[in-house]
Amino acid sequence: MEKLLDVINVEPRKDNTLLLVFENQETRLFDMAPYLDKKPFTKLKDSPLFMQAMVAYGTVVWPGNIDIAPETLWEYSKRTT
Repeated sequence: MEKLLDVINVEPRKDNTLLLVFENQETRLFDMAPYLDKKPFTKLKDSPLFMQAMVAYGTVVWPGNIDIAPETLWEYSKRTT
């Protein structure tokens, strides 16, 4: 099993993507669009709340007790160049 990597930085973007930096210093891009029609992420869709993403506990969180698993972020993100 691969080691679980913490997110150490997040930059939310207006196109509903998250630019992530993991603890191994790898930068990856995660597309939140497919998740925004599912609970609890529906609160983020078309909302300024999306841009308030921050890192806590090794993953990405938003106000209102919304978070996403770091393993999901890693597995479904794409490495940037």
